[in-house]
Amino acid sequence: MIVRDENTATDALAIVEKYEAFVNYFYPILQNSPRRHGVLRDAVLASLFAPIAGLYHAAKSKQVSKLYAVDAEFATLRAFLRLLSQGGIRIVTPKQHEVLLALLAEPGKMLNAWQRKL
Repeated sequence: MIVRDENTATDALAIVEKYEAFVNYFYPILQNSPRRHGVLRDAVLASLFAPIAGLYHAAKSKQVSKLYAVDAEFATLRAFLRLLSQGGIRIVTPKQHEVLLALLAEPGKMLNAWQRKL
């Protein structure tokens, strides 16, 4: 008898849904950023969509190392958020920074719970 654990796929989908809320809030802010910050904007956009693929790969492979990679991508996004909200860049307002961190914290908590389960 083969027992399958379908919870990992469900976990990934739930995290992706929470992460999509973060993307839907953050993407228009990035698209409206000044042209002089184009290189930074492109780097942030590239890292914005990477965790989605990582979550699906982790769900299929059931490897904790893939979850750690997604966690590192979330940490990279938090670093970019700090950079975008301070200094002379100021693409993200302090209020938007606060909301974005809260939106990113939810999938982060879910990811950490998934890591402990595996």
